[in-house]
Amino acid sequence: MVHVSHPYNDNAAKLARFATYASVSVASLLIVVKLFAWMWTDALSLQATLVDSILDAAASLLNLIAVRQAYLPPDKEHRFGHGKIEAVAALGQSFFIAGSAGWLMLEAFHRFLHPQKVESSMVGIAVMVFAIVITLFLILYQTYVIRKTRSTAILADSVHYRSDVMINGSVIVALVGGEWLDTSYLDPLFGMGISLYILSSAWKIAKDSFHILIDRELSDQERDEILKIALSHPKVLGCHDLKTRSSGRYSFIQLHLEMDGELSLKQSHAISDEVVKVLEEEFPHAEVIIHEDPKVEGRTI
Repeated sequence: MVHVSHPYNDNAAKLARFATYASVSVASLLIVVKLFAWMWTDALSLQATLVDSILDAAASLLNLIAVRQAYLPPDKEHRFGHGKIEAVAALGQSFFIAGSAGWLMLEAFHRFLHPQKVESSMVGIAVMVFAIVITLFLILYQTYVIRKTRSTAILADSVHYRSDVMINGSVIVALVGGEWLDTSYLDPLFGMGISLYILSSAWKIAKDSFHILIDRELSDQERDEILKIALSHPKVLGCHDLKTRSSGRYSFIQLHLEMDGELSLKQSHAISDEVVKVLEEEFPHAEVIIHEDPKVEGRTI
């Protein structure tokens, strides 16, 4: 007999959608103020953060569309739900971001060959401080949403904005240092550093998304916790064929429980119910599929 539980019973979709609206709004606002600052100062480091904000806006808009589809409940053609749409969107973002990071590297190299002094650095500094403050508020909200929903797309967005805080801080250092040290090379140097950081963020997003798309197992720590929970029931004698994967914010757990062969079907089902209940408490966004087997000596997990 197989026992199945379903995780599609919460209001996380509404929370995730609101997070995408917030990120699109923040990115759009930052584009406007950074465009003003870049046109005023002509600083490459400011141009780099402007490009990054444009990418953030495009990625956030893509996430908004992806989240709306990913949180649709399972249907006849998609029995496991639509969660992988988030991973597809995040993977697409990573390639787009990587290409833009390469363009920024070329721009920084060009500015090394043709140095240009940054003017009106105080305008750029003020804009960067504003950007850091508003981005920190967004990150705090995204962290809350990620904890509640485990959304891959919002996690990718959060990676962007976390890097933005560091990037904007670097721009402030570049602007202040360039003016104090009277050098034109600090600006392109930080511009190149920003592009490298964006590239590393793109790689992390691509790697995590790819693992979801190829149904990689949950972490060893999570698998060990699943086995610990299953074997903690006094009437469970063993456990084997544990299989796990994730799809967006959802996880799928399949395993076989070994019990006394003399138990009735009703009794074994009741035991499975108790194991599922504990697993769902520990993994609230998991669909658990349990098959009950009689205990066979010599079988291993």
